[in-house]
Amino acid sequence: MHGREAHSGEPVRVTAWVRGKVQQVGFRWWTRARALEIGLTGYASNLGDGRVQVVAEGLALECEQLLALLRGPDTPGSVSGVTEIWTAVGSGYEGFEIR
Repeated sequence: MHGREAHSGEPVRVTAWVRGKVQQVGFRWWTRARALEIGLTGYASNLGDGRVQVVAEGLALECEQLLALLRGPDTPGSVSGVTEIWTAVGSGYEGFEIR
């Protein structure tokens, strides 16, 4: 399932892997702030290979909004690429965490 194909009223989950200079630059905190503004739940965590993993749940349009921000010019650090997969929601998240 891709975000644009998902039923607009049903929540979805997007998992994104962000490459570039995205650790030690406040990227996860910035991502959390944007996700909370949009109304998404999930988390952002540093991976051992230098990437940041972002898992977000919400309406497809809201998830697309976050992906656009992750790929945009205003992120902390420097993003060289974002890869994402779309799935059904999991067990759900309370809020948006930094892990």
